[in-house]
Amino acid sequence: MKKIFFALLLAMPGFLQAQTSDKMTWWREARFGMFIHWGVYSVLGGVYDGHPVNNIGEWIMNRGKIPVAEYHQVANRFNPVKYDADAWVRLAKEAGMKYIVITAKHHDGFALFGSRASRWNVVDATPYGRDLLKPLAEACRKYGIRLGFYYSQAQDWNNPGGAVARKVTSEGWANPDSARIDAYTAAHEGHWDPAQTTESMGSYIDKVAVPQVRELLTNYGDVSILWWDTPTGMTDEYAQKLSALLSLQPNIITNDRLKRPNFPGDYKTPEQRIPNLDQLDGKDWETCMTMNDTWGFKTNDNHWKTPTTLIRNLIDIASKGGNYLLNVGPTPQGEIPQPSIDALKIMGVWMKANGEAIYGTQASPLKQPLAWGRCTQKKEGKNTVLYLSVFDWPSDGKLVVPGIKKGKAELLVGEKSLKTETTPEGVVIAVPGQAPDPIATVIKLKVSN
Repeated sequence: MKKIFFALLLAMPGFLQAQTSDKMTWWREARFGMFIHWGVYSVLGGVYDGHPVNNIGEWIMNRGKIPVAEYHQVANRFNPVKYDADAWVRLAKEAGMKYIVITAKHHDGFALFGSRASRWNVVDATPYGRDLLKPLAEACRKYGIRLGFYYSQAQDWNNPGGAVARKVTSEGWANPDSARIDAYTAAHEGHWDPAQTTESMGSYIDKVAVPQVRELLTNYGDVSILWWDTPTGMTDEYAQKLSALLSLQPNIITNDRLKRPNFPGDYKTPEQRIPNLDQLDGKDWETCMTMNDTWGFKTNDNHWKTPTTLIRNLIDIASKGGNYLLNVGPTPQGEIPQPSIDALKIMGVWMKANGEAIYGTQASPLKQPLAWGRCTQKKEGKNTVLYLSVFDWPSDGKLVVPGIKKGKAELLVGEKSLKTETTPEGVVIAVPGQAPDPIATVIKLKVSN
């Protein structure tokens, strides 16, 4: 009888969707996470054979066409003795981040964990000789931060049989992320070293990718996210073998990069950009973005985004119902670059005071974009609370909120009441002469439904 009842539940419209939705609840409320790109490539820091190599740091093996044996020698210099997982997670928490996703294995095939499937890992191939993910998992549990693993399931430039694709950009495409990932799938440059081709891709999937994903999902406690990347050469058969392993972590969520279109995952992943409103389709999404111009550490990349830009990016993303996965690229010694630390601490100060306008919010209900800032919302009983993050403070002391007839307003910080007036243009809020916060001042506007 119980089996029949469960079967009827499964057949009910919306049952499976509801289960998926419940699994995503924490993620939708989190809004802000840390991406970590770290590996052997950080040793080179964007320089090979005495010359800077164009492109992002973690692609240096591919861009420089470094032979496998030579790249393996670089691992002899990967000895992150200053690595402090506890400090990393404390920094993420202080910044207001709710989850961390780290590159357990990037396209160079190097695993940051001890693996029986390939000796090309931090335990067997470096003088450090210790698993880097275990202390991170422990620190995440200690501080209540969700843990996610990035795993390059297809591209692997060291383990034989792994796919190789050319690096492409998304400029000029109507749907940049879909086109970019599809281009990864279709555009093969070919392997530059015979050592990469001694196995088939099917063999690589069975011998390396599948067992390593199993290790990641069984050896580190609860894993909240599996972040796939670049489905170069992937088939539905390969993807199904990897997808089946997700049952090891029943509550895990995944992104959309395992294999298009039959394995869409739980959320979309626009990269290095914030979508416009007309590009959103109602599906969950997360912008992943660097703090400078590279994901992996590069010694000569000092083009850092300002804290103002980063905070306003976060607000903009939340106002459209998305998440912000902001990257740090640690040094080969295991330290997060100081400019990243400084910016994250400033973000943390703003989030500590104004996080109510970000966490657990929904996208703006306003029908037109705001010229002076962004809006998020929360339901509060019979009312709706609009959080108005003001970037450009009105010089005349009047903040016009179009489309709203009336409401009660107050500053989020300090809870000072603000007078409102109903006009044909919308509700007008009387604000102080100067912005209390030069980055973004948040005003709470309570509107009756």
